[in-house]
Amino acid sequence: MPLLDRYKNRTVNIEFVPKEDLRRLPCPERRALVLITSGSMHGTLNEHPISLVAPAVLCLAEHDELNVTDMHQVAAQAFHFHPDFLNSVRLSETEMYFPSAPSIQTGLSLFRREDPYPGIPRLTASAYPHIFEWFFVLGMEVMAQSDERWACRIKKYLIQILGLLEELNQYREPSPVDQVLEYIHTNYSRKITLEDLTETAHLNRVTLNKLFQERCGSTAMVYLLSYRLKVACELLTHTDMNLNDIARATGFEYDTYFIKQFTSKKGISPTTYRNNSRKFSNVQ
Repeated sequence: MPLLDRYKNRTVNIEFVPKEDLRRLPCPERRALVLITSGSMHGTLNEHPISLVAPAVLCLAEHDELNVTDMHQVAAQAFHFHPDFLNSVRLSETEMYFPSAPSIQTGLSLFRREDPYPGIPRLTASAYPHIFEWFFVLGMEVMAQSDERWACRIKKYLIQILGLLEELNQYREPSPVDQVLEYIHTNYSRKITLEDLTETAHLNRVTLNKLFQERCGSTAMVYLLSYRLKVACELLTHTDMNLNDIARATGFEYDTYFIKQFTSKKGISPTTYRNNSRKFSNVQ
């Protein structure tokens, strides 16, 4: 059921279901991000057999066919959203030139029905507590609408959840670099030192950076900065969060340091990037 934004008198086509019945999924015209926190289920997804044991995530597209044949003590919660929710706010001065808004692309692969994304993304033990926390806060934001930027924060948590799941499913053979990548993708909003990364990989800094250079084309800490800026770009384009909130959400202690690093690496200020990305993303 669509929500009424009580601050902006608009309809927001999303829904959070704290106790989801898997047998009623998927919902017409909406995608579903389902977090299964306990129990197990068996069935088919688009006529392919599936078996899920908690904790697990299910990403359902609007045209999927889910058939549940057996469930045992399943507890699940779900976030439903219409694809239009992924569209960003348009700038009024460019509306007549660019009638279509830029759209969030993070995590869309999870809803495509082609290998290696069957709708059941890989979820690791270390990633699950973060997914659970973000999912819980997302649900609280849907219900509370605590201030006029509540929808922006929901998009922020959706980007975090889908981004982490997408990254976890890019590589199927774990290695020390994968362990560090997962640590970065899960904890980038917090303070991270090189020592944290070497301890995660159980490697010294020279070996870790050598492996990172071969895999990612940069050292581990340079990759961390790059990933933080990547998430910041998503938040600048697709939300109205202010620079201080974006800085804190992406692991920069101060907004002044965030602005300095962003401008240095991207060649333009965050505000200029926000304006340009919204103006020209559909033209590019």
